Amino acid sequence: MNDSSWQPEPVPAGPAYDAQVGPHTRPMPIVPDAAGRDFDDREARDRGVAADSGPLFRADTPPQEPMPSPPPPHAQQPQDASPPPPKKRAGRDLRAAIGVGVGLGAVIFASLLIVKAVFVGVIVVAVVVGLWELTSRLQEQKGIKAPLVPLAVGGAAMVIAGYVRGAEGAWVAMALTVLAVLVWRMTEPPEDYLKDVTAGAFAAFYVPFLATFVAMLLTADDGPQRVITFLLLTVVSDTGAYAVGWRFGKTKLAPRISPGKTREGLFGAVAFAMAAGALCMEFLIDGGSWWQGLLLGLAVAVSATLGDLGESMIKRDLGIKDMGTLLPGHGGIMDRLDSLLPTAPVVWLLLAAFVGAG
Repeated sequence: MNDSSWQPEPVPAGPAYDAQVGPHTRPMPIVPDAAGRDFDDREARDRGVAADSGPLFRADTPPQEPMPSPPPPHAQQPQDASPPPPKKRAGRDLRAAIGVGVGLGAVIFASLLIVKAVFVGVIVVAVVVGLWELTSRLQEQKGIKAPLVPLAVGGAAMVIAGYVRGAEGAWVAMALTVLAVLVWRMTEPPEDYLKDVTAGAFAAFYVPFLATFVAMLLTADDGPQRVITFLLLTVVSDTGAYAVGWRFGKTKLAPRISPGKTREGLFGAVAFAMAAGALCMEFLIDGGSWWQGLLLGLAVAVSATLGDLGESMIKRDLGIKDMGTLLPGHGGIMDRLDSLLPTAPVVWLLLAAFVGAG
């Protein structure tokens, strides 16, 4: 087939074309245009001009479907509307956390007011449970088998020795605990021996040895007041950091370690702790002064924050959120001791420097 077969046939013009129209059609009426020229309905249709009448034109025009009516203005949503920002929510069950915190506080204050030795027993229980949580998570997540039995026995002895014999007794108990860990681990195959005993020595220092300074605070004449000051400043620092950081926090403090902590929260911790420190040193500690409380509060805010970040680093390395589930709303015992443990030696040292060891 050649290309000419695809071309349209020429249309004859003039009366000859009209004479050849079939019997079922009528001649196109002549419609004058605005300038007085005549053209037929077919030409008008080709130019897009509607004819006044003619069944052929009406038959060739397909019926138009009605256009859908636009929705009412109140039903139209603006395209640039964005969803409202999500409200800030606390990461834990605050009711459970407050209830557990009040219960722990009642136990601590009751033991302090009854007999000092009872509070030493509370410290020992917290140390043993904390060691159990830490060694369990190390074994579950990293396959590290830090011996729990020598750690628990040595940790309890460490706290009691610190209360009875002071810093010298604590250091001796610490050395004996590490030696017991080395010997205990020898009863198992030598694979990973160095890794296990290193973790055991770290656990002995991190939990019971640092907790010993709380028992050493208790040995002073105003020991209960010193322990209350230590606990209040740490709790107030954490509360100030949480309250200010939750409300005003924007700048991350250490995003790779703890994304929830902000610099604004740190400022809140410092302000709250310094105010509480001034009050405690003025009204609770014998011979204390308000300006010493300001320095003490500043040191507590820094040490508590560093302790919290240190535990967060450990948990990130282990790939866990909490060390345990023993305390609803808090996690485990170690999740509550994280800021207390490194703060205890700081408070003990500064109180000894300001007002003496007692």
